[in-house]
Amino acid sequence: MSGEVGPSVAARDDLAGVVDLFEWLTREELSRAVSELAFKRRSEVDADAIADAIDVAVAEYALVPAPREALSTDGNGVGEAADPLAVGPAAFPSLPADAGDLPHILDVPERAVDREALSAAVLDRLSTDAVAAIADDDAERLEVLADVTYDVETWAPVDVAPIRERIVAELDGE
Repeated sequence: MSGEVGPSVAARDDLAGVVDLFEWLTREELSRAVSELAFKRRSEVDADAIADAIDVAVAEYALVPAPREALSTDGNGVGEAADPLAVGPAAFPSLPADAGDLPHILDVPERAVDREALSAAVLDRLSTDAVAAIADDDAERLEVLADVTYDVETWAPVDVAPIRERIVAELDGE
């Protein structure tokens, strides 16, 4: 049986579930994981479609770019890992079928995420994204970011109220 992998493999929460298996993955590793899952299903997946799905998950804060200082492997630093991603505040991680085999297939070292450093980076990104959306007068993006502010507060011990208040004021035309 052949064909394209359905949306369930590339859904943002499935992507988050795959990343959650490892604590963090690079974009390349996540793309490879999705390709491996497709292979196990005897399906094909387009590399551009995977990249697009990852971009959507990042834009929606299901996955978040992780600063190197928030990441470690086997007690060591990350080194030159390109584009590391961690599970973000808007994710409800779920594992796609056969994902339990991925730790054996990908063969990556034990990894950890410093949640405090990751939370600070997400808060900075949220603030930057809000400023950009306000400058662009992008109400749709502001709506997404307003929802994300609630997710961030339940995900990490940070105060997002000032950002949310600014977003809501902009949406209300104040």
